[in-house]
Amino acid sequence: MGKIIAIASQKGGVGKTTTAINLSSCLALEGKRVLVIDSDPQASLTFGLGMRKNGSSIKGLYEVFIKKASLKEAMYNVINNLYLVPAKIDLFMAELEFFDTEERERMLKVVLDDYREEFDYIFIDCPPSFSILTLCCLVASDSVIIPVQCEQLALEALRIFIKLLWRIKANFNENLELEGILLTMFSRHLTLSRTIAEDVKKVFRSKTFNTVIPRNIALSEATMNGKPAIIYAPQATGSIAYMELAREILCKYEY
Repeated sequence: MGKIIAIASQKGGVGKTTTAINLSSCLALEGKRVLVIDSDPQASLTFGLGMRKNGSSIKGLYEVFIKKASLKEAMYNVINNLYLVPAKIDLFMAELEFFDTEERERMLKVVLDDYREEFDYIFIDCPPSFSILTLCCLVASDSVIIPVQCEQLALEALRIFIKLLWRIKANFNENLELEGILLTMFSRHLTLSRTIAEDVKKVFRSKTFNTVIPRNIALSEATMNGKPAIIYAPQATGSIAYMELAREILCKYEY
């Protein structure tokens, strides 16, 4: 049965979408069948995986929510073993339209539970905010990866998000777990970067991934070119780091 993992943080610019693109791609290249879902109306994940069209002919998560498409009809094969459910700007309307819907927080869970057997991993790229869409994603998930940028105020933002997770676990999804905290945009030459990394590891210990994602221009260039970094620049330090992260996850679940 496939594992559903949200990639979430209330802060923008922490490497959340970069992680969704590159972790899912690396696992696909390792032979796993992977689905990645863009639940952010800004559609950065969709753009970063090469889908540049935003017309009515493209079905995405919004169409799934309003029952104009099944999840399978909204899936697009972007590389071998990797499927994408894209987002479009109309996903902004979802929160307004579903505000009074009964059990609105379970809408995505109901859809995804029918596809667990088809995929080894399902990743959800969450919006960078506390919202109904974010709640839907976390209720649908088994666990959460939290990217933490190795910069000022990162630790405080992480503490706030951890508190949110425990409230969601208590009130909406008792099975929700912390998959791990991922240190991103790390620069070993900067004292602040090293200090943040040490503080996170000290506080969260085994819940921090061993893999650390470095600050690497190839990751940004790959996204702008609509390709996973492991395909765009396989020898780049960022690409290698995400492959190490994929293998760390595989080692955790596949003995």
